[in-house]
Amino acid sequence: MSASAPSQVHFRTCNLCEAMCGVRIEVADGRITSIKGDDADPFSRGHICPKAVALRDLHEDPDRLRHPMKRTASGWERVSWEDAFDDITRRLHALQQEHGPHSVGAFLGNPNVHNMGAMMFGAGLLRTLRSRNLFSATSVDQLPHQLVAHLMFGHQLLIPIPDIDRTRYMLILGANPLASNGSLMTSPDVRARLRAIQERGGKVVVIDPRRTETAHIANQHVFVRPGTDALALLSLLHVVLQEDTGEDTGAQRLGRLAAFVDGLDSVVSLVRDFPPERTAPHTGIAPEVLRGIARDYLAAEGAVCYGRVGVSTHPFGSLCQWLINTLNIVTGNLDREGGALFTQPAFDIIGGPRALGVSRGSHGRWKSRVRGLPEFSGELPVAALAEEILTPGDGRIRALLTVAGNPVLSTPNGTQLDTALGQLDLMVSVDPYLNETTRHAHYILPPASVLERGHYDLVFHVLAVRNTAKYSPPVFTAGPESRQDWEILLELQHRLETLRDGRTARATLQYQALKRLGPERLLDVGLRMGPYGSRFHPLKKDGLSLAKLRAAPHGIDLGPLKPSLPGRLGSRSKRIQLAPELLVADVARLRAAFPDDAAPRDGELLLIGRRHLRDNNSWMHNVPGLVKGRPRCTLLMHPEDASRLGLTEGSDACVRSRVGEITVPVAITDDVMPGVVSLPHGYGHQRPGIRLRVAGAHAGASINDLTDEQALDTVSGNAAFSGTPVRVRAAAPPAPPSPSGPATPAA
Repeated sequence: MSASAPSQVHFRTCNLCEAMCGVRIEVADGRITSIKGDDADPFSRGHICPKAVALRDLHEDPDRLRHPMKRTASGWERVSWEDAFDDITRRLHALQQEHGPHSVGAFLGNPNVHNMGAMMFGAGLLRTLRSRNLFSATSVDQLPHQLVAHLMFGHQLLIPIPDIDRTRYMLILGANPLASNGSLMTSPDVRARLRAIQERGGKVVVIDPRRTETAHIANQHVFVRPGTDALALLSLLHVVLQEDTGEDTGAQRLGRLAAFVDGLDSVVSLVRDFPPERTAPHTGIAPEVLRGIARDYLAAEGAVCYGRVGVSTHPFGSLCQWLINTLNIVTGNLDREGGALFTQPAFDIIGGPRALGVSRGSHGRWKSRVRGLPEFSGELPVAALAEEILTPGDGRIRALLTVAGNPVLSTPNGTQLDTALGQLDLMVSVDPYLNETTRHAHYILPPASVLERGHYDLVFHVLAVRNTAKYSPPVFTAGPESRQDWEILLELQHRLETLRDGRTARATLQYQALKRLGPERLLDVGLRMGPYGSRFHPLKKDGLSLAKLRAAPHGIDLGPLKPSLPGRLGSRSKRIQLAPELLVADVARLRAAFPDDAAPRDGELLLIGRRHLRDNNSWMHNVPGLVKGRPRCTLLMHPEDASRLGLTEGSDACVRSRVGEITVPVAITDDVMPGVVSLPHGYGHQRPGIRLRVAGAHAGASINDLTDEQALDTVSGNAAFSGTPVRVRAAAPPAPPSPSGPATPAA
């Protein structure tokens, strides 16, 4: 009997959420034997959450596809990569030749931003499509952040990051970092970081319709009615800028920012009409509570306001993100230690060369065909995707490419999209699973496992609460039949270009060069040209490079966030636009939505989402360790509402919206305010034809069978998930069994 091979230890960054936690992975005989937190990681300091342990389960998952699949009349069949690439590109090219470039659309899911290769090579394929029908998870999540950053700071990724490790007062709206690990605020072990604020004499305050896990450890939690956060923020600004201030106090509070901020007078004038007494009937927040928060915020030695999904995914998401930035600016807390700062990442996709970076952003260069929704940075709102497939006429989407996404479960009115996908002439999915979306595909092209590729967080270092850098080599070598994500995308791009333009020498050389370079060599170029590299010092040998990161497997600490304005601003003027015209004008829509004499509709409840630490994406429901325990797909409801509707703990409720109806068990709790109900996202695994055995056993119901594709933040086009009007009633009891016994299942 041969002896077992000695264990190997690999240090890696977990890529299953934004936190960038360092992990220590032990491997013996080709299998993972242990996953633990990496105590030597300078950023996560040994912290991990349950998702990190799931890396092994995802790698070994028997449901994960390992070779290309083609849907045929008799079912799914394995095909070769060569045949798949050849048929897919031939059919895509033919459709575009006959119906125009916009007849092919694409959807990118959020796992792409956790994937270095997909980030570097996905854009090339999208450019090759030459289609205006491009969509992504951005418009069901953080699009208001990016639009506001573009308008105020000159770049869509110049998103101010809370200096959580030094602040003395943190005001959190619509965010639950204990569940998200700090979304758009990459912050491993956020619980310890929030506790540290309190231990140094500071304060954490949460404004949210639900008493979240974060709210439970905060110093203060305040309920707010869904969709009214912009009113609460305007009232906070009213107190800051209008009350107990002398002449020119607003400009004085700006401090050094005053030298490069335009629009303060417009904001001062705007907030004059929003005293807390006027907004309280809508928000449910007592005026004295808002005044107390505003004054504590002003008195703190370093304060920061932070808002996330709950204030982005409602009809006034862009207003909310603008007003949050404005509060940080007019109190002098932007670009200040302990306030909100911009990062200086080693691979700088904001300030680096355009070929290695992300565009500054754009807005409204074109609009969607059916509803006229605005483009942002080359993408249309995904809420328009189904109608662009279903509505006849020139420009209708006839073929769709999806990359690492499950929009049937993650975008509004998933039932409508489910129907639309079944009517496509061609659908191709780059995805490792046969799920609720990819079951409609004609081809599924599965990439190699996440542990079979190198990893560097191009985006999340831009959003981190500390400047660090870390590269993770592959843990396992991909098999000869496997393809990396970037290889799949590059091959599709090259073959489409060849069919369209012919086999030119230039295109062939470019393809061969990119194939040789791969993500790692492009990463090395970006690091060397970045702020810690040797771009401006050709003879300098100690600048940051990929080799330096390989020699530091735990990562390199590059220090805390530092003031960087006005130099870091993306606009040519190097000035902050405090009152962008597009956003100032949208306040009129807010006023119209909440007139002084408004009254709630009788019997209507407002539905909000929620997230669990073990629920980042729908595909994580196929991991046994992440779905074990009590069922989490429940409808949270306040005791008063449950009593009024005759619902009891664990009973089934029928929840109906304009677009659909689901049945889900009830969980009664005073952690939600009266008039509000809450469902988690990512469930709904009961659809036929999927191959997700664990998820199918924990199917739950999809919140996005209730959310409305017509409900949007009209400025950005972001989906308005939060505050969906619903009616709830007790579900009818199941029918008694037939006297003749159960029916025999079909063969």
